[in-house]
Amino acid sequence: MGNEFPAHIAFVRAWGIYLTRNEAVSENDARRCTLERYLKRRCRAGESDPQELTSLGLCYLERLDLLSDTW
Repeated sequence: MGNEFPAHIAFVRAWGIYLTRNEAVSENDARRCTLERYLKRRCRAGESDPQELTSLGLCYLERLDLLSDTW
């Protein structure tokens, strides 16, 4: 499993930014867990820069919004 600390930092940042941009989204929204899993997978795959992971996380959330109108 390796060190997932960069993923945690990125998760906190990306989720905070996302919530700020989308005030109607609950802090406990299902996207929260999805984002956390996504960032951990990216970290395990070798990405270790928290800034890059944050950017990837925000892009991932945007794609989720575009792909699903059921959230």
